Amino acid sequence: MPRRALGRTGEKLSIIALGGIVVSKESQSVADQYVREAIDHGINYFDVAPTYGDAQDRLGPALIPFRRNVFLACKTTKRDRQGAEAELNHSLQTLQTDHFDVYQLHGLTKVEDVEQAFGPDGAMETFLKAKKEGKTRFIGFSAHSEEAALLAMDKFDFDTILFPINFACLLKAGFGPEIIARAKEKKMGILALKILARQRWPEESMRKTYPKCWYQPITDPAEAELAFKFTLSQPVTAAVPPGDPRIFKRALELAHRFTPIRPEEESTLRALAAGLNPIFGQQQA
Repeated sequence: MPRRALGRTGEKLSIIALGGIVVSKESQSVADQYVREAIDHGINYFDVAPTYGDAQDRLGPALIPFRRNVFLACKTTKRDRQGAEAELNHSLQTLQTDHFDVYQLHGLTKVEDVEQAFGPDGAMETFLKAKKEGKTRFIGFSAHSEEAALLAMDKFDFDTILFPINFACLLKAGFGPEIIARAKEKKMGILALKILARQRWPEESMRKTYPKCWYQPITDPAEAELAFKFTLSQPVTAAVPPGDPRIFKRALELAHRFTPIRPEEESTLRALAAGLNPIFGQQQA
């Protein structure tokens, strides 16, 4: 499993993570098996959040034998100091660890999210205190909005950003390049979301096939390989694949044989993207 440097942190991460949604709604024995398989394949990056159902409850016990050797990322959607502190401590307890490797503001979608987190009694007070107390080694954020991400990067020297870097969003909707450039300029670790997302579900009824995905995932093997190559050919450290175990296993295979995307392959993706409805970056019809 290839590994890449995570910005200026000194850490090296596997090019894909196991996202907590993979183990949510599974039995503990199945969750343990998924984590063992990920470790056996060379994955050292695990990502989870309180909003992922029972993912923390499953991931905590599964990671106990491996905790010293993995990079564990967690998040909070709370924007206030008190709420973030309560959620941080609950996540640490549930995941049975005394610290996170990175703790992140989760899902910044509006400027107001950023302003509140940085305001009086905002969540950033909890983050700075947590770092001082050794409850997190690094501080990051995830965002689904370019405007919110840019503002967050202007306000603080975050160690990491977790952001959708997806072929359809970038090639059709122009969503992402400005964020990548700014994060690179700041020497942040860039972590990618939605690497194997295709588009919004054409029909809501189709979603039943992949209940852990709010978007239509890529299921065609050739298309998946091109999309995977595209994202990992950007200046990113690693990607968090979709939470469906079938898609995650495909990402594992693709990670082992990754090669940078070729110009003709990117042209193929550009033509494909033209007919899709990207999940971010444009007004939906």
